[in-house]
Amino acid sequence: MSEDLAARLRERDLSAAPAVLNLIETRTPAARAETAELLRALSPAALGAEAQGHVVGVTGPPGVGKSSLLSRMVAGWRARERSVAVLTVDPSSRRSGGSLLGDRARIDYDPADKQVFIRSTAAGERLGGLAPATRAAATALAVAFDVVVIETVGVGQSETEVAEVADSVAVVIQPGSGDVLQFLKAGIMEVPDVLVVTKADLGRIAQRAMADLRAALRSLGARDTAVVAVSSIAPPTGIDELLDALDAHRDEIDLRARRLLARRAHALADFAAEHGARGVRALGGRREVERRLAGCDPGLDVPALVRALEERASRQQSRES
Repeated sequence: MSEDLAARLRERDLSAAPAVLNLIETRTPAARAETAELLRALSPAALGAEAQGHVVGVTGPPGVGKSSLLSRMVAGWRARERSVAVLTVDPSSRRSGGSLLGDRARIDYDPADKQVFIRSTAAGERLGGLAPATRAAATALAVAFDVVVIETVGVGQSETEVAEVADSVAVVIQPGSGDVLQFLKAGIMEVPDVLVVTKADLGRIAQRAMADLRAALRSLGARDTAVVAVSSIAPPTGIDELLDALDAHRDEIDLRARRLLARRAHALADFAAEHGARGVRALGGRREVERRLAGCDPGLDVPALVRALEERASRQQSRES
């Protein structure tokens, strides 16, 4: 199955996306082995280059208007003839383990448009953050789609985790909500590559939020971070400027270096999901694991990096016993 799915993605067969997500989200041992094979077949070493898709993280507090904004962004990308996959990460239901909010129902798009794929996924056992399946899905879909969006509810951990995965991160802020102060307190202002102020139609309040953000960025020495004001109310404004800012950021970064860091973060997340905090501590803690990953061959794919950690843990347990 994994070989067929990998071949379809390499051929940019977008209809493979549902089957890819179904495989990645299945947690049986057989499915996990197939997922590892899929990721190996789609690694830069197998492809001969980094996947061409632009992985964009979109995060911000609940109720800030991300769904309306994403609807406009998807329409904007489609107007530029780009295919788009959107992975919306929702808090998990304690009862079913599934997604609570189902953002697919809140993002407006044409269901008949085969160039758009939207899937709501559960965050797992914690509020915010990314499930390992989301990281794997973004990696796989970036081979076939022009743009892959990871949308999360910004409640603390998710901002930093989406920054580990995405090529470009847009943090969405609602004017007059106190978000600027909260972000400064939490240190989250260091995460965004693009800051988005929604509800630009509010006029003076939105302008004040823009000024506050620019002042905050200057204080952090990040004055080059783009700040874009948008309004999703018809006629929408600022959407083209936002897409241009994301494109400009993608063009400026060292994509290979950023993706390498993303693969290492993905391997750490997979190892922690499988072996828990105890397994990470057994290797000396998160910083020591990150150091070991940085010392691995940069050509290794995510499954190979996870195996390297597991082999290290096994050798350490053998010595201690």
